[in-house]
Amino acid sequence: MKTEVIGKGTWLDKVASALIERELSLGRPLDEIRVESGIGASGIPHIGSLGDAVRAYGVAMSLRNMGYKSKLIAYSDDMDGLRKVPTGLPEWLNKYLAKPVSTIPDPFGDCHDSYGSHMGGLLLDALSKLNVEYEFRSASQLYQTGMLADQIHKILSNNLLLGSKIAEMVGQEKYKDSLPFFPVCESCGRLYVAKAEEYFEEERKVVYFCSGTKLGNTEINGCGHRGEVSAIIGKGKLAWKVEFAARWSALDIRFEAYGKDIMDSVRVNDWVSNTILDYPHPFHAKYEMFLDKGGKKISKSAGNVFTPQKWLQYGTRESLLLLLFKRISGTRHISAEDIPNLVDEYDIYEDVFFGKRKLENDEKLVKVKGIYEYVNNLNPPISPQIHVPYRIIAQQASLFSGQDRVQKIYDRLVKYGLVSSQSPKIMEKIQLACNWADDYLISDEIFNIEITQGETVAIGELLKKLESLSGTTQTEESQNELQNTIYNLARKNNIQPRKFFKLMYRMLINSESGPKLGNYMFDLGIERTRSILIKYSKKFSDC
Repeated sequence: MKTEVIGKGTWLDKVASALIERELSLGRPLDEIRVESGIGASGIPHIGSLGDAVRAYGVAMSLRNMGYKSKLIAYSDDMDGLRKVPTGLPEWLNKYLAKPVSTIPDPFGDCHDSYGSHMGGLLLDALSKLNVEYEFRSASQLYQTGMLADQIHKILSNNLLLGSKIAEMVGQEKYKDSLPFFPVCESCGRLYVAKAEEYFEEERKVVYFCSGTKLGNTEINGCGHRGEVSAIIGKGKLAWKVEFAARWSALDIRFEAYGKDIMDSVRVNDWVSNTILDYPHPFHAKYEMFLDKGGKKISKSAGNVFTPQKWLQYGTRESLLLLLFKRISGTRHISAEDIPNLVDEYDIYEDVFFGKRKLENDEKLVKVKGIYEYVNNLNPPISPQIHVPYRIIAQQASLFSGQDRVQKIYDRLVKYGLVSSQSPKIMEKIQLACNWADDYLISDEIFNIEITQGETVAIGELLKKLESLSGTTQTEESQNELQNTIYNLARKNNIQPRKFFKLMYRMLINSESGPKLGNYMFDLGIERTRSILIKYSKKFSDC
């Protein structure tokens, strides 16, 4: 029985379809469906932060494809207080701990109005580079203009019910005797240090005492000031346990994804939205976190941030979008070493889309084509690009230098018959691979390849031939001799020549095909080629 395809057949379409079904059951108007992504403003944004916004945009694209008007709201939490100085940033920021990041000077100079606008601006810059359309909103804007006034009033008027419910749901007791609101102390200008003790509903004011707090392992002393501030015109902010709900209601948000690290906050906010604000909470999708290669959570404060800008120094925008659109479930380990694979994987998706590569599984075929279209903002090119494996270019980059390096590499690709005419895409790819090779290429890198006993024998015999060619001048004759040797060694060891050539390409460039091997091995260098093959041979013999 054939499975019904929803939209483009991707997880984005399943989410969008479920969202519409829920909205129809709620009976809410569907004139414009707003999806949201929070943009942290307290540290340098990383791939995980970007993923939240890009995936939300993907859902918005799917909704549009289904015939609905949709918009991504990029919401910057620039009223958040600085809890810790991220690794690598200047120590003078310590004197601004607990102050709203929108009031802290830009640590990178005067290119932005504040610390918060600089950090948020980095993510917005990445979204623009990826052609992601969004409407920007900030916490400081919403608080200062009174857009959250009604939501704040309803939340603080129900503080006793809220306090007991939060304790019941997540075991957090502190809101039983304090309001879920952080005033900015009028004396010291800090958040979190001032405990909100009472709310006067008619005046809409909060009475507070600046008693101090603990942020992580750091004690922040209060200044002892007692005062009262307006709760509705930017003199403080709601606690996270209730703030999501307030902005969902104020901005009419219908979808927001979340990471498992804030599951408790989302559960409480859902209840607040439904019960206190009488606004059905947004439809959600839960995603796993991005981890570094060591298995640690990518964290702004820990200093293991891999930024979108860094990715785009080495990889195409399509490769980054593919990483984020491929799937939403499952923990992902990510680093710059993954970029060549993602760039090449996008080429595979393109070949599938244009019918140059076949897939037996119809469901997977639909999904791959759908992801390809979303990566291209539902406006795919009319024809495929010429594809050259990333690691061929990176290896060539290690052989050349100088101002004409890119041109030399291009000329070498022409020689191999891999390209026939210059295009902006191929020249961009060469430059990106040069950047990557300079910073990350590991000499004689080996890939996870299974090698049979017969193949190991053939590789050993090839190594002897290469040793005999050491110092041999590269000519058409010597290249053809090496090419024929590889072919004959395969036949001698009962290996299909095509399979053995494919094995050589996998070992040298992690691709199933490439330039003529006799030619390429000489260009790469006989000794370097031997060094790579010896590592594979040794790896098998050690097993």
